[in-house]
Amino acid sequence: MSTALPNSRLPWHKKLRNAVISGTVWGVVRLLRLVSAERAAEAGAFWAKLIGPRTSVHQRALRNLRRAYPEKTEAEREAIARGMWDNMGRVGGEFVHLDHIWQYNMWEPAKSRIEVSGATQFIAMRYDGKPALIFTAHLANWELPAIAAAAQGLDSAVLFRPPDNDFLAELLLDQRAKVMGNLVAASHVAVFELAAVLDQGKHLGILVDQDRRGGPVVNFFGHPCTANPTIARLARLYECPVHGVRVIRLPGGRFRITCTPPLDLPRDANGKIDVDASMQAITSVVEGWVREHPEQWTWFYRRWREP
Repeated sequence: MSTALPNSRLPWHKKLRNAVISGTVWGVVRLLRLVSAERAAEAGAFWAKLIGPRTSVHQRALRNLRRAYPEKTEAEREAIARGMWDNMGRVGGEFVHLDHIWQYNMWEPAKSRIEVSGATQFIAMRYDGKPALIFTAHLANWELPAIAAAAQGLDSAVLFRPPDNDFLAELLLDQRAKVMGNLVAASHVAVFELAAVLDQGKHLGILVDQDRRGGPVVNFFGHPCTANPTIARLARLYECPVHGVRVIRLPGGRFRITCTPPLDLPRDANGKIDVDASMQAITSVVEGWVREHPEQWTWFYRRWREP
């Protein structure tokens, strides 16, 4: 939940900062809309790789990579970090074109921008009449699972955290609303909206790879960190299936979306889903995804708190 002050109550220097950011983003969006999604992604990657490694955020990413991959050389970790900036830039360029990035033809997958693995899982969720929880992570272009659900007629909702900048929050909401299902902003009342989604038999998507103060402690790359237990708590309450969905960036501006079968989550002595143990199981799935394509994950998040 964001605890930021509304823009009208921010100090003048933060208002100025937000105004500069808003104006810059507005100009960039207008420019990138003039070119194709592919060219926008290339442009985003170019500038992200040029600017990103020169920032303090890059140093945070390298610290995280040293923690996760102590066995790798500094050059190997640097290559992963630069690959991360390439991916982040592409995500930014693609975000401007969310309204027409989806291109999937199950009869001619080779000619599609998107290919799907585990399509039977998506089909089963669509027709079984049951609610389901879906977790994903900030890998490749993490906007695509929600777009895929809407494009395939899956009645769904997505939990998201709006940025503190009002202009950016409105931009993100407008872009996502064009191509996604219901959007639920993280807040102190969001739990009631999430419960309503599941009560109606819909499917709820949640990003699960960020730190949550006060959440259950899990191991991620061999180090303790905290996790957001929302998805496990909802699974315990509703006894509904929990699937993992991830995106893999492929060459040529293409993507692969994969969906796991329902996870067999750990249970306590009373037969109820164990929230803490389930968050470890989900975190372990995400770690496996990241290890397969480390350059496609956002390493600059404060996933582990500094000692």
